[in-house]
Amino acid sequence: MKSYIELKNVKKTYEIGNQKYNALDGIDLEINQGEFVVILGPSGAGKSTLLNLLGGLDKATSGSIKIGENDIAKYNDKELTRYRAHEVGFIFQFYNIMPTLTVEENINLIKDVTNTCKDSKEVLKSVGLLKHANKFPSELSGGEQQRVSIARAIMKNPKVLLCDEPTGALDSETGVEVLKLLREQSDEDTTVIIVTHNTMISEIADRIIKIKNGKVESNEINKHPKKIEEVKW
Repeated sequence: MKSYIELKNVKKTYEIGNQKYNALDGIDLEINQGEFVVILGPSGAGKSTLLNLLGGLDKATSGSIKIGENDIAKYNDKELTRYRAHEVGFIFQFYNIMPTLTVEENINLIKDVTNTCKDSKEVLKSVGLLKHANKFPSELSGGEQQRVSIARAIMKNPKVLLCDEPTGALDSETGVEVLKLLREQSDEDTTVIIVTHNTMISEIADRIIKIKNGKVESNEINKHPKKIEEVKW
C-alpha cells in the first residue's frame, strides 16, 4: 500500500472572545491507501475536528492536507464541495437519513450530487438491505438504519470513507455487524477512517492513531490486526 493521506503541520484555531483555542496544534501524519484506520482519543482531543478537515467540511487554519496528489487545504469553497461530492463518504453516529423517504430513495439521493454512483440494488444487497428497499426508516431497527447510512456513503464509490463514532448509538452485537461492513469497505481503492472512544475497535485496525490535546500522540501500524470474531466485545 502507498501513502494516500498526508498532513503536515496542520493547525485549526478557533477564536472564542479574545482567546484563541487550537483544536489541532501542528498535526503531522500519514495514512496509506486502502487502510482501515482507527483514531482514538478523549473528548476534546481534536478527533472530530481532524475528521472534518479530512472530509472538507471545515478548513485548516494552516498546514497542508494532501489527499492523493491534491492539497485540499488550498481548495476554495467550490473545490471543497466537489471534493465532498465525489471523493468522500460520511457515516455518523446518528444516521441522518430522511424519514419520509424509503431505504432505496434515501441512498439514491447521492445521485443528485455525483454521477459516479454504483447500482442501488447491488449496494443494498451488499449491506443486507435489499429486502427492505421499499421500507421507511421508522420500520427499521437502529442497526438497519445505520446500514442505510453506510449504503448511502458507499453508493458514490468514495476514495475515503470517514466514520464518526459509527457504532456509538448501537448495542454491541449490532455494532459488530456494522463494523464487519465497514471493514469490508477498506481495499486498494477505499481508505476507511473511524473516529471512536472504543479502544476495542483498534484491535481490528491496520493503523491506530492516538490524538491528545490537538496533537498526534502516536501513529502506529497494527502488525497483527484481529478478525472481528476474535475480539471480546
